[in-house]
Parts: sequence; C-alpha cells; structure tokens
Amino acid sequence: MTAVQIEIQLVAALVAVTCSLPGVFLILRRMAMMSDAISHAILLGIVLAFFVTRDISSPFLIIAAALTGLLTVSMVELLNRTGLVKEDAAIGLVFPLLFSLGVILISRFAGKVHLDTDAVLLGEIAFAPFNRLELFGYDLGPKALTVMAVILLANLSFIIFFYKELKLATFDAGLAAVLGFSPGIIHYGLMTLVSVTAVGAFDAVGSILVVALMIGPPATAYLFCDRLSSMLTASSLIGVIVAITGYWLAHFLDASISGCMATMAGIIFGLTFLFSPGRGLVAMSLRRVRQRLEFAQTMLVVHLYHHEGLPEEEKENSVEHLHEHLRWRRSFSERVVWFAKERELVERQNGFIILTERGRAAAQKAITG
Repeated sequence: MTAVQIEIQLVAALVAVTCSLPGVFLILRRMAMMSDAISHAILLGIVLAFFVTRDISSPFLIIAAALTGLLTVSMVELLNRTGLVKEDAAIGLVFPLLFSLGVILISRFAGKVHLDTDAVLLGEIAFAPFNRLELFGYDLGPKALTVMAVILLANLSFIIFFYKELKLATFDAGLAAVLGFSPGIIHYGLMTLVSVTAVGAFDAVGSILVVALMIGPPATAYLFCDRLSSMLTASSLIGVIVAITGYWLAHFLDASISGCMATMAGIIFGLTFLFSPGRGLVAMSLRRVRQRLEFAQTMLVVHLYHHEGLPEEEKENSVEHLHEHLRWRRSFSERVVWFAKERELVERQNGFIILTERGRAAAQKAITG
C-alpha cells in the first residue's frame, strides 16, 4: 500500500467519523434532510466570501458557509412556524433557492476559478493528498486531514461538554425547556456544527458523500443501538468501515472513490436493515411468525381444555375439526400442533390430540390470567 493510498483512507475515515457524530442527532431529531439542505446551501456563503477575500483557501469561506447553514436552518424554521408549510416542504423551498443563487454567481462571475459545481457536488478525495499543509518548511500532511481533525475535535468537545443538554433536548425538548436548558440554543449550536462539518468535509469529498456519511452510518447504528452513547460509537465505527471498504471497492472497480463510499454506506445500511438481530426486517418477520404460532398454540390448548372429559372430546380433538372450529387451514393446524408438541403441551394418541400436564397448566393460566 502506498503512502498516497494510506492518506486517502485516513482522510476518508476522519471525514466519516466527523460527519457521523452530528449525524446521530439529526437522525434522532428526524432532521436527516437538513444535512442535505445545509451541505448544498452553504455554496452561496462560500461564493460570497470568495468574492470578498479573492482567496479560495481563506478561513473566512468556512465562517461564511457556517453562517449560511444557520441562515438555511432559520429560514426553514421560520417557514415551518407559520403553519402554512410543513418542514419537508420548507427544506425543499429554501435550499434550492440558496444553492441555485450560488450556482448562478459561480457561472456568472467565477467561471475561471476552481470553484465549479461539479467539484462542489461530487468532490474528488483522490486529490486530497496532493493539497499539502506546510508550516515553517515542514510537510504536515494533507490539508484536509488537519482541517477535519480540528472539526472533529470541535464536534467531540461540543458533544462531551453538552452531552446531557443534547440528550434531553433531543428526546424531550419540552422537558429541557422546563428545566431551563434552552433547547433553542442547543439546536442552533448543533446546526452550526453540522454547517462547519459540511463545509470542511465537502472540499475533500463533495456534498453528496457528506450527506451519505452524515446520514448512512447513524441510520445504520439506529437499527441496533438503544443508547445514545453506543449509537455515537457505533456510527463512528460504521463510518470508518464505509470509508475503508468504499476505497477498496473503488480500487477494485477502478471507479469513483466517493461514489463507491456512498454505495457502501447504502449496502451496509441495507444489510443491517435486513439482518439486524432486534430490528431487522428478517428478525421482525420471524418474530411475527413466532407470535402468531404462540397465539394459535394458546388457542389450541384452551380449545382442548374446554372439551376435555366431555362426550364430544374425540370429535373436537381431531386435527380435521380444528379447521371447522377455529377456522384454520389444515397445513396451519398441523404446524400449530407440531409447535405445541415441540413444547410438550400436547401429544398425539390414535390420531387425536390430547393435553399433557404442562399443556393443561398452560390452558388454565391463559384462562385465569
């Protein structure tokens, strides 16, 4: 593995962890599309700051982009609070407006500057190692690595120092307000982090991958985590996995690195969505089948218990009669009997079903509660 390959993967992993931390709170607050809005709308702030500074590497571009992100959030909430427009519609109105203004300004006044819309949208992380940061003649590595390390430190500091406030404002904003935690300030602080993270990351990987890394890993972690701390840790680890596997997929296919990373984010989410132990689609389907069988098993033992010792017992205790009495298909009846027999609740004797002591106790428990 060459030094360039290692640096590309380091930058990608750092971007993934930095994006996934604020992304966890966007997922929990059901504001995932806000990351898409901010990552596009900040283009306007970058262009306006460039017109003032005339320097594409000026730190004022990051400040202006962060302010534009806050402007986006404020405009969305202002529209939403009127009650005339829902939040998703407000996002759909605000971010195309700001993004398109940025695109018009670039095409009209900055056509000869390396600030084109393709670079903003798609990015090219393969070029990140060639943009070096030098200090006093020493090479400090890719500039993106330093920028994202500083932003990651800021994100971690904010989350650690305001963990309790963030947790309370995320899950119960009303209670946070009653307890004097100012959820509005926490909200705008979080949105500032999202804006700064987006503008710092999209210079290296493009806004599409910023959205994929900010939403994909946290949404995946949400499927199997029950605690906020574990979700933050899991989403960071998933982000690193997405970055590394995406890079090697691109290397194998000789394709776009950003595209393959975004694809891996989708694949990992899809696999987790299907096979997550607790909340995956397969686990939920199996749980529903089992619950249906358990409910039918209870109906069976209660049915047998009600007719136990009566003259019609023989008739009621045949599998064929279950179709008539309980409206079950024969295949389902056989399955329920097999399920109950495996748990030693019933036995088959001479073609009839009879309760065991365990089944009789289960029927009494179901009747009396």
